[in-house]
Amino acid sequence: MKKALLCTCLLALSLVAEAQDNHGYGSGDGQFKSLAEEIAGLKKHNDMFNVYINYAASAQAQSDADHTWGTAFANKQLRLEIKGNLTDRLYYRFRHRLNKSNVASGEDNFAKATDIMMVGYRFSDKFRLEGGKTTQAYGGFEYDENPMYIYEFSEVGGTLDTYMAGVTAAFRPVPTQEFVLNVTNSHNEKFEEVYGGNALAVEADGTHVRALEKPRNPLAYIVNWNGSFLNDRLQTRWSLGLQGEAHHKYSRTLFLGQKLNLDRLQWYFDYMGEFDGLDRLGIATGEIAPSITGFTGKVWLSDVHYNSFVTKLNWQFAPQWNLMLKGSYETASVTKIENLKDFRKCYSYVGSVEYYPIKSQDLRLFLAYVGRKVTYKEGFGLDKYNTNRIELGFMYRIKAY
Repeated sequence: MKKALLCTCLLALSLVAEAQDNHGYGSGDGQFKSLAEEIAGLKKHNDMFNVYINYAASAQAQSDADHTWGTAFANKQLRLEIKGNLTDRLYYRFRHRLNKSNVASGEDNFAKATDIMMVGYRFSDKFRLEGGKTTQAYGGFEYDENPMYIYEFSEVGGTLDTYMAGVTAAFRPVPTQEFVLNVTNSHNEKFEEVYGGNALAVEADGTHVRALEKPRNPLAYIVNWNGSFLNDRLQTRWSLGLQGEAHHKYSRTLFLGQKLNLDRLQWYFDYMGEFDGLDRLGIATGEIAPSITGFTGKVWLSDVHYNSFVTKLNWQFAPQWNLMLKGSYETASVTKIENLKDFRKCYSYVGSVEYYPIKSQDLRLFLAYVGRKVTYKEGFGLDKYNTNRIELGFMYRIKAY
């Protein structure tokens, strides 16, 4: 009776309490015991219902662009994930952010808080098909990693909005190679909600603007290749994408990720390239569009190119300890306006020491430093700035059931 009551309480907790299928250090869900197994001594008989709570919190001291320091406690992540295999072929996955708005978006009728709600079917070991709200199939290892484990995204990686309704087809001709075709909505919201009513686009050399029109087919098409070589010691995640933003305005992406995966050391290097006919990330638009047009309404830059180079190292230098070092270099350029070419550069640097106190649980305690510096072309008129943050906290991927 006590065991039954305890299990009921645990299940209720899990349902009111993120994670991508990541492949990094400490992320293999199968090696960790659920709370039901740990406390009640139960033995799971199937893989139909798995519940995870992803929670991260820290005490922070940070300085802003004005070099003013402040301190606070922050709840960084709180996501509920439920997934399982209903049969040998049919599976599902649900992931929801509990600290984000639950208002449904206009295009897909899902809240932004819902990352994933999909159903998949495996026709064979080589082919599967998925539908619902899911992650867009971009390449790169920063993008693939569980967001809870990322202290600071690169600017491009952190600005991308990538949880969309659509379909995914994956073909694995051999166990080490996978090819993915992903077709989704371009946005969760309708066109007017994204870009605003009566929005304008800066055209050509910046001397004139024109009204933005909604696209006939606001869809994103992504082709992805995931490779494994040398007994999984070398991995690749590459993708090409085309996304409809407005009438005759497209965003093109090239993501190239490669990773060295050794027993006690993992290192990846990502390139992310955004070639936007219309500035969907909005970084350049937010900083300079009103000043170059004199228009105070909704105005967006055209022909914006973002480059992002990201590298990250994990080194398990002692049992239950991990050292993480990460850096990124990013540029923004408005390619058809001469004085806006390569007008902005961003440098990010992150370091942390992590300790895993309990081998049967995916719990890590950490001390981390996060820094970012942004500079502009000389004489451009915007001031460079940098920010800093020191964190002491924990991350816990709780396997509730």
